[in-house]
Amino acid sequence: MIHRSLTLQKAIELLKTGQISHTELYTSIQEAIDAHSRDFNVYLSLNPGAADSAPANKDSLLAGVPVAVKDNFLTVGLPATASAKPLRGFMPPYESTVTARLKNSGGIIMGKTNMDAWAHGSSTETSQFGLTKNPRNPDYLPGGSSGGSAAAVAADMCLAAIGSETAGSIRQPAAWCGVVGLKPTYGRVSRYGVIAMASSTDSPGPLGKTVGDCAVLLNVMAGKDDHDGTTGSQEVPDYISYLSQGVKGMRVGVCYIDHPLIKGTPVAESVEKAAQVFSGLGASVEAVAISDTLQAGKILKHDYAIGVYTVVQRSEVSSNLARYDGIRYGHWRDTFGDEAKRRIMLGTFTLSKGYADKYYVRAQQVRRLYIENFKELFSRYDILISSPSPNFALPIGATEGDPMFGELQDMLVEPSSLAGLPGISLPCFRDEKTNLYLGLNIMADQWQEGKMIKAAAAFEQATQWNPWLNGTQIS
Repeated sequence: MIHRSLTLQKAIELLKTGQISHTELYTSIQEAIDAHSRDFNVYLSLNPGAADSAPANKDSLLAGVPVAVKDNFLTVGLPATASAKPLRGFMPPYESTVTARLKNSGGIIMGKTNMDAWAHGSSTETSQFGLTKNPRNPDYLPGGSSGGSAAAVAADMCLAAIGSETAGSIRQPAAWCGVVGLKPTYGRVSRYGVIAMASSTDSPGPLGKTVGDCAVLLNVMAGKDDHDGTTGSQEVPDYISYLSQGVKGMRVGVCYIDHPLIKGTPVAESVEKAAQVFSGLGASVEAVAISDTLQAGKILKHDYAIGVYTVVQRSEVSSNLARYDGIRYGHWRDTFGDEAKRRIMLGTFTLSKGYADKYYVRAQQVRRLYIENFKELFSRYDILISSPSPNFALPIGATEGDPMFGELQDMLVEPSSLAGLPGISLPCFRDEKTNLYLGLNIMADQWQEGKMIKAAAAFEQATQWNPWLNGTQIS
């Protein structure tokens, strides 16, 4: 039995019943890391005490399972670099809320994963410690910015992982690597101890092998945090309880497949086939037409969100990166990478006197239109489905000379991220020739993660696209 290919849920069950040991599990995962991590460049640092500390957690919620963590979460005893040279060698003096909750529930941090530097990008090519390759096909990118976390899951170098999303940074790499990635409602999970990128949209979330694995981790991560004033006080349900509820009677809206860049492509076809699956399971399914203007029953064109997100995100980046001045962390600002420098300059410009109203305030006004649009749509539908990405994973080097690569790759999820909505991506197609996957993006209204988990689990169980559930995963 290859223990590293177990799902998180199954591993917890087997550990608690004594059918496998922590030594067997960690040895198997370490073998995968030894065999592939250098080639794929997944981990930036490993926890040397992971295997030794795991057995003491057998009776806890997570039973001592190994979880990978994106390197923008502060972790006592392990470096936190955000894959950026200004933070190389930085050892955090305190723990992020997410990783503290992970540890308190019996999870073990296996190591810290590679990412786009400062989370600036959608490829993991902007990492200042080398790019990460897609385990499904190493000639291709894993996506980003949580590319290392998605790759770790895909290559069985952990049982699950933690990432963060500002606009697509969990769902897009999950789609490209053929895993499941869940972005919660903004404020559902604490940002305390997460190295900030864009503070008004940053959302920590889980990546796993199955929808159930993500539900388990979201149960651990979610909830009010006194250290983060943006976290909501809404009650956190048991997300695992939604896994077997089915979608009969749910109202499903199908979005964005009529966009000129998507229409007629394999991406659109995969979403259409997913809609047929939901219809066969008893849901009512309708196409939601795309619109250039705000109209009832239609979804606002996502093209505008590219500009809105660019202005808002760059502005917040310029503010958040101002603290890395070379005094506190020991590395001067000339160690910033090119992408960080571009974003700082553009953000500083958009916030400068005479331009803030013209750009930043206007962007926030358009952002409000997206919020109103989704509010109206979710009065008609329980969930909306689309693709998280306009294409399959792109080849290594695709970002070269393209300063808007990330915004264009994330254009299908930027509207929902700007509106603070939750979303989940899970495999819905595999190309046999390249071994690359497409993801299905399921969105719900604010605080309604349960609805999208219910729909995602029903789709996962009714189809054969999940490699760990259909027996095609190769470890």
